[in-house]
Amino acid sequence: VQGTLRCLDSTVWAQAGALVTEVVHEVVRPYGVRADVTVVRGVPPTVNDPEAVLVVEEAVLAELGPGSVTLAEQSLGGEDFAWMLEKVRGAMLRLGTRTPGGRTYDLHQSDFDADERAVLVGARVLGAAAVRALGEPGVG
Repeated sequence: VQGTLRCLDSTVWAQAGALVTEVVHEVVRPYGVRADVTVVRGVPPTVNDPEAVLVVEEAVLAELGPGSVTLAEQSLGGEDFAWMLEKVRGAMLRLGTRTPGGRTYDLHQSDFDADERAVLVGARVLGAAAVRALGEPGVG
């Protein structure tokens, strides 16, 4: 049996492998069955720093105006940016890439089509966030 275990919390993620192993052994023990459990750690959860989120949110609002921020739920998707967030405080943001009024495309699909004007928008927002972070003690 194989599976994927994803967590929203770094502490839970660190403990999950041992817990799964323990549960599997307890489930099979009454039946006299032996189970070998191998836990391969993938990418940790992406956990944004709350202060960094505020810096990014302020930068987006300053660059793009009211109504330009939509807070999203934390994702269970694997994101390699999570490794960076284990080393430094930061925040992941999602940049809308749909042409206004156009079709919404799913990511990681062959027909994905981004509005390339979003690259400039993203650069403006990231630049503004960097300038704000440099001015905030303890952020960045």
